[in-house]
Amino acid sequence: MFAPLDRALILFIISVLLVVGSFCLVAGETNTLESVPDLEKAMYINVEGYPCVRLLNLSGEIGCSNPGQKKIVAPVFRLGKIDKLLFHSFAVLVPLEELESFLLRVSSNPKFAQRIAGVLVEATGFKNRSLGFSPDEKFPQAEFAPYPNVSFQWNPRGSGIMWNHYDFPVFLLSAESAKLLQEMATKNENNFKAYPSTVAEFDLVMQTTKAETRDSASCLKKQSCLPLGGYSVWSSLPPIKTTSVEPPKSIILVMAAMDSGSFFRDVSFGADSPLSGLIALLAAVDALSHVSNLNELKKQLVFAVFTGEAWGYLGSRRFLLELELGEDSLKGLNGSMIEQVLEIGSVGKGLSEGKTTFFAHSGHDTSSTNEMLDALKKASLSLGSDNVNIKKADVSNPGVPPSSLMSFLRKNSSVSGVVLEDFDTFFINKFYHSHLDDPSNINSSSIAAAAIMVARALYILASDSPHLNLITLNSIKVNVSLVEELVECLLTCEPGFSCDIVKQFISPSNVCPSHYVGVFVDLPSETQHPQYADDTSRFVWNFLADRSSGSQKTAIPCKVDCHNPADVCVAAETESSRCVTSTTRYVPSYSTRLKFEGNSWHILPPNTSDPLGLVDPVWTESYWNTIGLRVYTVQSSAYDNLILLIGIVITVATYIATLVARTFLLKALKHD
Repeated sequence: MFAPLDRALILFIISVLLVVGSFCLVAGETNTLESVPDLEKAMYINVEGYPCVRLLNLSGEIGCSNPGQKKIVAPVFRLGKIDKLLFHSFAVLVPLEELESFLLRVSSNPKFAQRIAGVLVEATGFKNRSLGFSPDEKFPQAEFAPYPNVSFQWNPRGSGIMWNHYDFPVFLLSAESAKLLQEMATKNENNFKAYPSTVAEFDLVMQTTKAETRDSASCLKKQSCLPLGGYSVWSSLPPIKTTSVEPPKSIILVMAAMDSGSFFRDVSFGADSPLSGLIALLAAVDALSHVSNLNELKKQLVFAVFTGEAWGYLGSRRFLLELELGEDSLKGLNGSMIEQVLEIGSVGKGLSEGKTTFFAHSGHDTSSTNEMLDALKKASLSLGSDNVNIKKADVSNPGVPPSSLMSFLRKNSSVSGVVLEDFDTFFINKFYHSHLDDPSNINSSSIAAAAIMVARALYILASDSPHLNLITLNSIKVNVSLVEELVECLLTCEPGFSCDIVKQFISPSNVCPSHYVGVFVDLPSETQHPQYADDTSRFVWNFLADRSSGSQKTAIPCKVDCHNPADVCVAAETESSRCVTSTTRYVPSYSTRLKFEGNSWHILPPNTSDPLGLVDPVWTESYWNTIGLRVYTVQSSAYDNLILLIGIVITVATYIATLVARTFLLKALKHD
């Protein structure tokens, strides 16, 4: 029917079609995969999550890390199902309400802990907020207390889980990721002994684990970590005239903290503790900046905002050390002239049943401390029907609550200081040092009330006169819209740092704020022009420099410095930069036990002149290359072997078909 050549040609074409068809069969299912990255996206699903990372101190490690130098892969199951599993190890999907009890079980049961490959925490659905969630201790940083009773429970809901050491990765899932993992875990449980199975791949390999450096001393020596730290800010109102021949005024130091802690590194809002105090301080400075004739006040107002307070009071302790050493970062400030210290602590939850109440905590009763309490009461009374009350804290308290004032009292027990708080005998913030201490946990009206009371109390104290100017006092008003805007900017991701008032001063590196202190990257000698100050520190510096300059603004643009030594460059990162007269400075914040020398950090021996240095943990954070979390489906080994066998059969068949076609073709050509 066909000529020999035609038959050979037909067989050859058929063999080619078989080969092409086999490739098309494989490619037909992945016709949208045009590159290796496309293939990877089809195989893996990247999961949005926030890690718990490895921190170190002089005693050892806390936090989370992969146990070795490789990624961890494990099937995902819900917490309620794991006791029935026969798997050697698995990843556990844990509801947030059960995280504390689960991690405490892990810490107390090493055999159980060995089976945990990783933990995925569902952030959504925290059903009973009244129970609270605080991973910190019941007496946070008790070793720094200026009194012996360190068993007092300031934070009764504290579980202490953030201070434990975990040899497995832990991630907090976003709402969308939690839903995805729930579906995958359910699928695994329904196919308990069958495949395919969904696994999670954890990439949380810490450099300190690779280098086998298990404490701050060894990791700093091998440079596998960096010290925790950042930049505190201080400013004066009005600016301090360093060249003045007049005798220096007594100083009223007003302070707040701007960093918080959290079990999960990058989710640390700290809305009530301590950011409500920071916002109140900024609003009080804004209110006082509109008061005329501030130069006539008998006392100098100085404002300090510390970072690193959640990790050994790094900011306040470094501030005191640099003040004692007369460093340039505190030029113009005389420590011996500090007469009174007022700290604005947690003030976001003072509003209850239509009334706002704050409590004044003091270390001991002195005439100067009582003067501060009286000023706060007078300020409260001046507000009339606004229902802002101030009460002295319960005398049964052992002393001041965990606060920056502890650093001052340990340095000098005779310091007259008061801490303003929204609680009396224990924290009413049930989410202290938790990612749940967010804007829903505070009331901006409470912050505004604290701000106006503080502003008026400071005016009363700084006036230091029996004949107070009541007209001026009553004219001091807090901009409630500013308070609300600062809450939105500093405590939410929308708008976050993209809000107008922040962008007036800085070009933020992140939109979503997180108030974890971070690590100290700059050289300590470059503190007035830091390259790595975080967004919060840079915003606070610019805000205080602008507000403390009063109306003495010039239109001279600037980039870094101004020609007048008394001036600073505000909004240098924007097109609206200008020189203003202000005494506003950065102060480095890192452990007083550290020294940077020879291009590396060194730990100094304890010094009896620094009592807090004796108990300083010297916190550091491990380096890492990448942090990631993704999920994918794995098949059984039998399925993999079947696919391999099919591939071999297709390859062999194609080879044989090619040989046959070649043989026929050669015979046909010879015959022809």
